[in-house]
Amino acid sequence: MAESRLLLARRVTFAALLVMVWAEVWLSLHDGAPWPIWLLRIGPLVMFLPGMLADRPRSYIWLCFVSLLYFMVDVLRVFATPQVFTVWLSLAAVVVLFCSATLYARWRAQQINAQQESIQDSSNAESQ
Repeated sequence: MAESRLLLARRVTFAALLVMVWAEVWLSLHDGAPWPIWLLRIGPLVMFLPGMLADRPRSYIWLCFVSLLYFMVDVLRVFATPQVFTVWLSLAAVVVLFCSATLYARWRAQQINAQQESIQDSSNAESQ
């Protein structure tokens, strides 16, 4: 059960991250932004990928913090241009990303702590 919920949360996080990156690229191209602005928009999202692929809960936690900035920007975009579907999609993706990454980081940290406690308990039992 714990493994399946971890896998689901991880997959949902990656899917939401992919949607966010796609939405940022589309909005940047649609706005006619130059490539440095385009990189500034997706750079903070992509820089967490190595840690996420290495299965580090800390990367997911920091991604949650950064996603709050994207949430603020997307809320402003929704009020500025409510007729643009991609803005709504980006807002939904950032909410899903935040929730799934938070759950994954929590569950993975609990799993790591349980593994460390079982190793410590077994080493204490062997030493007695």
